[in-house]
Amino acid sequence: MVAALLVAALSVAGCAKDTGGGGGSGSSAAGCQRNPAPAGPAAVAEPPEVPPDLNASNLKVGLSYDVGGRGDASFNDAAAAGLDRAKSRLGVTDIKELTAAVGESEDASATRLRQLVDGGYSPVIAVGFKYEPAVVKVAPAAPNTKFGLVDSTAEGVPNVTPLLFAEEQGSFLVGVAAALKTKTCHVGFVGGVETPLIQKFEAGFKQGAKAVAPNIKIDTKYISPAGDLSGFNDPAKGGEAAKGQLDSGADVIYAAAGASGSGAFRAIKAASTPQSPKWGIGVDSDQYQDKNLADVRDIILTSMLKRVDVAVYSYIGAVATNRLDNLPKVFDLKVDGVGYATSGGNVDDIKPQLDAYKSQIIGGAITVSPKP
Repeated sequence: MVAALLVAALSVAGCAKDTGGGGGSGSSAAGCQRNPAPAGPAAVAEPPEVPPDLNASNLKVGLSYDVGGRGDASFNDAAAAGLDRAKSRLGVTDIKELTAAVGESEDASATRLRQLVDGGYSPVIAVGFKYEPAVVKVAPAAPNTKFGLVDSTAEGVPNVTPLLFAEEQGSFLVGVAAALKTKTCHVGFVGGVETPLIQKFEAGFKQGAKAVAPNIKIDTKYISPAGDLSGFNDPAKGGEAAKGQLDSGADVIYAAAGASGSGAFRAIKAASTPQSPKWGIGVDSDQYQDKNLADVRDIILTSMLKRVDVAVYSYIGAVATNRLDNLPKVFDLKVDGVGYATSGGNVDDIKPQLDAYKSQIIGGAITVSPKP
């Protein structure tokens, strides 16, 4: 009996030493059994080529942001980064930026696009799936204007180029990170609006986490239903959603919620202690680097990079060279269209595992479903 008790005590002590980081085969955090990272050759992403000496100063570029606009520390800021790169590298100087209002009508969206068309801007880049009806209405009446449409398509309209992403692939990688870092074997997903697009983030995150830890618990909460875009711009509700998951035991939360994600991060920051750290995972941009989130950057584990900046910059370059056919149909891991951030060094210890999964996805050994 004494021997049995000693063995049990040693077992408990061994579990107590496990930090939940690293996450090698058989490691345990609150009962998490983690699979080893897959083996295979390394694969490298190759972004679309834009000639380094390209001069696009003759272009007038119009860009219409989604709700939150430049400064949302997320999706719109990624688009703004691509526009800024076109300024610095391609010489684009004539730019007009407009922003959607919360709860605006489709007519208001169409009016904003017409304003850019009437101002002689081409290309006109519409940022977000909410613009699809407006683009379908405006683009056919302006056949000489080129339109880029982020996150959606405009079937049958020849002067519209869809800029689509494999969000599920990047989300898979941050799901892997969450499963390797959790101490409670319990993580969460906070979505802004329950649409098929945001469900791609949820789907990839869950698949990545389950690939590492099949028995992990994953909470899901959407801030607003489909059709109500306020979920992308409500930090208070983002905080409430995150707090509910923290209270139920989650210690890593992925917020794919636009500007609402800042509220989730602040709830995580309030709940985190040195003895019981909590982590947030950002989305779209490298949110650790965002100056508006400087007060919470210490709890940002990583961010799923949706490279809207790569798509916007590549699209402007393709318009300037009249080679729209060179653009990828989907901006995925192969073309550096999605990925994960390393700022802050919080995933340095698990980078080999993350890159192993990344290589498997690029090489086709792992297929990530876009549906939860």
